[in-house]
Amino acid sequence: MAVCARLCGVGQSGGCRQRQLEDGEEDEVRIEAGAVQTVPRGPRTLLQLPPEILVEIFSSLPGTELPGLARVCKKFRHILSTDTIWRRRCKQEYGVCENLRKLEVTNVSCQDVYVKLLHQYRHILGLWQPDIGPYGGLLNVVVDGLFIIGWMYLTPHDPHVDEPMRPKPVFRIHLMERKSATVECMYGHKGPHNGQIQMVKKDEFCTKCVQTDYHRMSGGRQEEFRTWLREDLGRTLEDIFHEHMQELILMKFIYICQFDNCLTYRRIYHPPSRPDNLMRPGFFKGTYGSHGLEIVLLSIHGTVAKVTKITGDPNVPAGQQTLEIDLMRTVQLPDVEHLRNFDKMSRLILDVQAQIQREQRLQESMEEDGREAAAPARVEPARPSSVLRSPEDQDAKQDSEPQTPVVQSFVLPAEVMARNEEYPRVWRMCFYGTGLIAGHGFSNPERTPGLFILFDEDRFGFIWLELKSFSLYSRVRDKFQRAEAPSPEAFDEMLQSMQTWTK
Repeated sequence: MAVCARLCGVGQSGGCRQRQLEDGEEDEVRIEAGAVQTVPRGPRTLLQLPPEILVEIFSSLPGTELPGLARVCKKFRHILSTDTIWRRRCKQEYGVCENLRKLEVTNVSCQDVYVKLLHQYRHILGLWQPDIGPYGGLLNVVVDGLFIIGWMYLTPHDPHVDEPMRPKPVFRIHLMERKSATVECMYGHKGPHNGQIQMVKKDEFCTKCVQTDYHRMSGGRQEEFRTWLREDLGRTLEDIFHEHMQELILMKFIYICQFDNCLTYRRIYHPPSRPDNLMRPGFFKGTYGSHGLEIVLLSIHGTVAKVTKITGDPNVPAGQQTLEIDLMRTVQLPDVEHLRNFDKMSRLILDVQAQIQREQRLQESMEEDGREAAAPARVEPARPSSVLRSPEDQDAKQDSEPQTPVVQSFVLPAEVMARNEEYPRVWRMCFYGTGLIAGHGFSNPERTPGLFILFDEDRFGFIWLELKSFSLYSRVRDKFQRAEAPSPEAFDEMLQSMQTWTK
């Protein structure tokens, strides 16, 4: 306290009496607790500190605090023009690891990069979902060198779910000169061109291309559409035509319009994780029959796991909850030989569904009778040691239980259709769940029973009982920065909002 008071020059520190010094005196005499102390006289205000020390102090402060310091006095304003300060803020706050000295060639300073690029566009960093009809998408806006780039994440080509995602730049922002940052649209095959970005409101922004002629190809719309199918979807026009003619028309319309008009993006978060989660939440790629691969978000909510579509299709659009898994309802599958029989597997799932319906009827009956409904007896879900058990639990039970993962052989029933025949052949746990199915245009949606299969930490599957089809999901391994939700409540609110975005 005493040192702070002397440095800032705001008066005497509490609890001490200070003798006024005359000019030329080198020491300071203080009387504290009845004792006389003589201490060397040092700087009494921040203004008296050497510039190199002030640079070090200011470099450790958040960049948002520095403009206020610059208004204090001319000395502070002069010191805050030192590039060392802003270079450190660019690196520590935004991860810029480039050699910023090369900016001197373009007469752009580190302060310009921080103030006119990083700080100005900080609100669009993170994960976003574009509003493209029922199709949605996953956009990751990151600081990449001396650029801010928006990467659209495309799924692998159907049906190879284990292959990596295919990021594609859709816009970038950088400083061409000191005046302001330049926004460029990256869509099309003719190179970067002028674009615009506008923050609509918190957690929502829009982009617009102002040179849409750069999107055109010499062969016209048909060539553009064929190129998009081949590069983005890994499919041909003939493939799409034979599967869904109505979907083809809608896809073509959306493709033509999506980058020629203003696109709106809404923020999404990576799901929060807890140490006792059955599996690590996150983004996954999954097969959806003739619709190809889609991106989904797996999140854990107590004893329920939810799988929400980040990308969608004309039947079930992006933002809808495609799967809901009851982690309290484990299903023990038979051996491989009996598992090939679809009827036997179906009975296992339908028996669980019947039990749930009986419990619901009992609860409703008790509520009608005016009695307090007793919760159905439940047991904790079985937990494989390799996934959930803490180190303390492992030490306590190492004599009674093996520490290796409990796995069993798996094969799909003969009548179940699979887009990808290269599915895992061992499983750890199975749970009862429901899947959302609907007609074209999200007509007559309903939840139908199915089987959730946990293969390993990075893959799971779902058997749609009514459709007799199998979806395989593989984890998206890309690391997304600035994607964590500020709170579990904010994440839940985002999930609820997503269902209304695409309706």
